[in-house]
Amino acid sequence: MNNKNIWTSILYIILFISAFVLLQFFGSWIAKGCYALIKGIPLSEVSNYSNSSELQSVIFVLGSLLTIVIFTRARWSKVSRDYLKARPWAVLMWTFLLTIGSILPMEFISEKANLTLPEQTQHFFELIMKTPWGYIAVGIMAPIAEELVFRGAILNKLLSSFKGNQHWIAIVLSALIFGLIHLNVVQGLHAFLIGLLLGWMFYRTGSVIPGILFHWVNNTVAFFDVPFNATDE
Repeated sequence: MNNKNIWTSILYIILFISAFVLLQFFGSWIAKGCYALIKGIPLSEVSNYSNSSELQSVIFVLGSLLTIVIFTRARWSKVSRDYLKARPWAVLMWTFLLTIGSILPMEFISEKANLTLPEQTQHFFELIMKTPWGYIAVGIMAPIAEELVFRGAILNKLLSSFKGNQHWIAIVLSALIFGLIHLNVVQGLHAFLIGLLLGWMFYRTGSVIPGILFHWVNNTVAFFDVPFNATDE
């Protein structure tokens, strides 16, 4: 373990997290600007349409799209076609089964801990999941963007500092960051536990592909499990 490498990794992680947050912000403003243009309304009035499921979904999609483009173009994330060229179909099948098998235990933990989503967060998810754009946002774009950031960039950088048997330190730290970025206990606990699995898969395979598959299946199940009772405008 090299102290210089650790401090370098910390600086990169701060950069990655800051970029991730800022890109969500820029995606929001771009989506709001387009929405105002299409609706023919002043940008200042877009806030009156905050309950629009399409607007919120497009904001989510654009934020993820910007993240994917920037993190791949800047080569911050470890991305390669070599893993798929190796035809890892058995690994991907086991990843799919592992995802399905982890859903009930995670729900059991949440129920036993008596955890519920904050009302604002619950309303947000109910809102965006009323539209096909919601599935594109949560089921497709979020898994790709988050795996590129938290495994392909953050965990990959941590693994360069914590080598050998210390790889679990890197995995736990990346999972902790992944949990904290969700900003609430329910999603944070779930993201931390799932982040441990995703981190282990990235460490063993050296690719974000298994994590994207895991993330996609998990979010798809969550998408169809949410009650659709929010009002849209």
